[in-house]
Amino acid sequence: MPEIILKNVTKRYGDFYAVENINLTIPDDSFITLLGPSGCGKTTTLRMIAGLETPTTGKITINGETVFDSDAGINVSANKRHVGFLFQNYALWPHMTVYKNIQFGLANVDQVMPVHASEYERLLRMQKVVVEKEKLAGCFKSSLDKKGKIEPKKALLNLIDTFEISMYSAKELFQALANKNVAVWQPILDQLGDEYKKMAEENLQKLESKGFEVNDKFDLVQNKQVVAKKRHLDKEEIDLRIRRVARIVKVGEFMDRYPNELSGGQQQRVAIARTLAPGPKVLFMDEPLSNLDAKLRLEMRSELKRLHHDTGATFIYVTHDQLEAMTLATRICLINNGVVQQYDAPLDVYKHPNNLFVADFVGNPAINLIEAKAKQDKEGIHLSLFGSQVKATFIPNTYVDLAQFRKEMDQETQAKKAEYEKKLKQKSFVVKGNADKPFNFHILTINGNLDSKDEKDIQNDDYVIGIRPEFMRIEDDGKLETDVYSAMPSGMETTVKLRVGEFIITSVVFGGVDYKVNAKAKVNIIGKEILLFDRKTQKLIAAGELKLE
Repeated sequence: MPEIILKNVTKRYGDFYAVENINLTIPDDSFITLLGPSGCGKTTTLRMIAGLETPTTGKITINGETVFDSDAGINVSANKRHVGFLFQNYALWPHMTVYKNIQFGLANVDQVMPVHASEYERLLRMQKVVVEKEKLAGCFKSSLDKKGKIEPKKALLNLIDTFEISMYSAKELFQALANKNVAVWQPILDQLGDEYKKMAEENLQKLESKGFEVNDKFDLVQNKQVVAKKRHLDKEEIDLRIRRVARIVKVGEFMDRYPNELSGGQQQRVAIARTLAPGPKVLFMDEPLSNLDAKLRLEMRSELKRLHHDTGATFIYVTHDQLEAMTLATRICLINNGVVQQYDAPLDVYKHPNNLFVADFVGNPAINLIEAKAKQDKEGIHLSLFGSQVKATFIPNTYVDLAQFRKEMDQETQAKKAEYEKKLKQKSFVVKGNADKPFNFHILTINGNLDSKDEKDIQNDDYVIGIRPEFMRIEDDGKLETDVYSAMPSGMETTVKLRVGEFIITSVVFGGVDYKVNAKAKVNIIGKEILLFDRKTQKLIAAGELKLE
C-alpha cells in the first residue's frame, strides 16, 4: 500500500479558503481519520487526494507518483489514481443482485495490467484441493438440512470459503462428489487429481510454446519481463476477487439477494465489498456510517477496524464524530476552518492537545476548561481558580518557564505578522475571507455560558486549566467542596455536574452510582495529565499535576 504526501495544498473559492496550506504524510497501512466540525475542509481534503476536487495550489503524491502539482501542471484523473471511494449513500444498483453489484466495477476494468495465467493457477489449486478429502467431506457434512439432504447453495459456499476457489471450480467438485458416498470418493479424487495435473501440464506447455514463463504470482514473463497489456479481467479472476472480498466483509451468503432484501448494515458491507473488489491502492470513506442507527454504527466500527487489519490497505476516513475517530484511527488529523490543528495518534490528541480547540473538540464528556490567574516561583506555578475562590499549585511534568514561554510566543506572533505583511505585498496573494479567529470556548455557570470571545482585555497572567472529567474524583477526603448540580447515570458510568460557586464542572464516576441534586460532594483532582494552556495564544504549555490548597 502507498504512502500519500500532501505539500502546501490549498483549495480556495474566491477569498474563501476551504483548505489552507495543508501538509500531511499518510504512511502505508494506516487508518487516518479527517476529523472536525461541519464545513472545516475535511471532505474537500479527501476529495483532493482522490482526484475528485482540484487543489488551487500544492502538490500530492501517492506511492511516489505525483498525481497533482500546481507548479508542474500535473493533475492525474481520479480513475487513474487507483483509489476506492465509499460515500454516505451506499448507491447500490437496486435491480442487481449483491453479486452483480460487486461485479459491476470489475467487469468495467480495462487497464494496463500483468497478463495472468488464470487457468494454469486454477488447475494447480484444484490439484491441492482434491487431496484434502477430510476437508471436502466437512464441507458437504456441514451443508446438510434437517432431513440429511445436501443443500447445494450451502455446499458451494462452504467449498468456496474453505478452499478459496471460484464458483466455477466449486461446481466442478460438487458435480463430481455430491451424489456419491464418501466411502467411494477416493478413486474419484485420485482421477480428478490426475486430470487436473495433466491439464495443468498441457496448459503450461502451451504457454511455453509461445515463449512465455510463469512467475510465482502466475503472471506471464517474457525476456525476464512481466508481460503487461491493456485488458479486461477474465471470469475466473473476477469471481475469485468477488469471493475474496465477500469473505472479508461476510456477505457471501447474500450473493443472490437484492439490496432491498438486506438490512442497512448488510448494504453497507456490500458497498465496502464493491469498493474493495478492484483492489484500490487507498480506500476513502466519507462518513459511511452516518445513516446507521447507534447500535449498528458501533458494530460497523468494529468491522471496519478488522477490515483494515485484514486488507492491509490505507484507509482515509472523514467524520465529525470524535468518538468514531478515536476508536478507529491510527492517527487523527483534526481540522478547523481549513487549517490542521493537530495530526497525531488518538491518545496523543486526547492527552496532549495542541490547543484549546483540540482539547474541547475531543473527549466526551467534554474537558473542563477553567480560567486561572498564574504566578510562578521556585515552588511551582500558583493558580487562582473559579474567580479566586480556589487556590492551587500546578507542577508541570517537565520544567516550564512562563516568562520565557511568553517571550517566545511574542516573538512568534511578531514573526507571523511580518510574514503576513510580506504576503500582502504579493499581487497573487488573496486575503482569507474566512479569517482565522481564536477559539471561542465556554465557561459553564449556573446562569449560562461565559464566552471567551466576550473578554476583550487578556493579561499576561491569564491562563486556562484543562481537566478531563475522569480526573475529577468524588471522594470522602476530597479537598474541593462542591454541590451536585445534576447526575446522569448510564449504568457503566455516571456523569455528574458539580457546582463550585456559580461555576459548573463535570466529573465522571465509573460504576452504577447515582447522586442526589444539591447533595454535597468533595472532589480530588488526580493524576499528572492536567493541562495548562496559555490564554492569549490558546496553546498548550504543559501537562502536570494540580495540587489544591
